[in-house]
Amino acid sequence: MRAARASRRRVPVQRQGLSSGVDRVTAAAYELFSRRGVRTVGVDEIIALSGVAKATFYRNFASKNDLIIAYLRRRHQVWTVGWVQAETEQRATSPREQLLAIFDIFDEWFQKGDFEGCPFISTVSHGEPKDRVRSEAAAQLRAINAYVRSLAEQAHLADPDRFAGSWHILMQGSILMALGGDRAAARNARSIGEAFLAAYPKPA
Repeated sequence: MRAARASRRRVPVQRQGLSSGVDRVTAAAYELFSRRGVRTVGVDEIIALSGVAKATFYRNFASKNDLIIAYLRRRHQVWTVGWVQAETEQRATSPREQLLAIFDIFDEWFQKGDFEGCPFISTVSHGEPKDRVRSEAAAQLRAINAYVRSLAEQAHLADPDRFAGSWHILMQGSILMALGGDRAAARNARSIGEAFLAAYPKPA
């Protein structure tokens, strides 16, 4: 029952009932950026969907890049904290099982018709090296890595930094495989993760 409820949960923030202009803009941006990426959506489209005046937009966001950064930070709160972390902690009690549960919720995500991939990965891959938007997306990827590292520490695994890097490769790899059409990618990554965990050393 718990898994069924989670599979019906929608990540995008709803715009209904939002009163302030900035809230409507950020919610509209969240919806469009999540679905199509941060580079393909224009400011005019966001303004039209939010229903605010152009002056309201620019009073709150000096540029599209400022809005993208706000979106990436909101995505961290909604997706990383509010969904990935919350679901793994709800579904499993031990750190090892929580690490594996990440792929269970990824599997449900990958099966959705509106599966959109990871905006942090796509933004990093298409940004310029010194671009502040790219830097923000990279920071959000590091936040995910930090969460995995904390689980590795709680599980008393050796070299939590190394483990988190390896586990994050599995996570990102499964997302990219799913984007390419492999909807079983999370289940395959979970199987690899189980073997990796079984063989991974504990501190001496």
